Amino acid sequence: MRDKKQELLYAVIAHLLQNGLSELSLRPLAEDVGTSARLLIYHFGSKEGLLTEVLDAMQRHLHDSLAALAEQPARGDTPLLERVWQWALHERNFPYLKLLYELQILAIQNPATYAQYLQRNALDWQKHIERTLPSTPHRAALATLCGAVFDGLFLEVLQTGDRARTTKALREFLRIANKAYSTADAT
Repeated sequence: MRDKKQELLYAVIAHLLQNGLSELSLRPLAEDVGTSARLLIYHFGSKEGLLTEVLDAMQRHLHDSLAALAEQPARGDTPLLERVWQWALHERNFPYLKLLYELQILAIQNPATYAQYLQRNALDWQKHIERTLPSTPHRAALATLCGAVFDGLFLEVLQTGDRARTTKALREFLRIANKAYSTADAT
């Protein structure tokens, strides 16, 4: 039974990666993935339950992929955040992140249903970013800032498609952050 649920979950994710969330309805979704709405409800409890499991599976996929990136040796002097940015824009990862942001907007619009997911998601990403930063008294604040800059620039790419300009903006942020961090270390 668990295998069928996993199979359906992956089929739903594939469908959502291709089609996004706009006007998501269980009957057409079920038809597109080769099952019935009743079977989706049986396995996931509700549309919200299905989307919560999709969110969790997407998070696991992205965390695993990011962990693999972090374990790779640094290439030259490219900062980790820039490496993560390039990872995010890669055709293999971009659709997953795009869908994740769509799902997060849906969760923000329905906090009563998705509040637990939103809190857990924010803390997971915060911890993930913090692990990559030097241990300083300001590490949590810097992790929050890096996450916010990434989110803002990624949303800009989703809105405009302008990868070159957003990449330049990320590099400028890193330049300013490095300068500020170097100045703070010197005092």
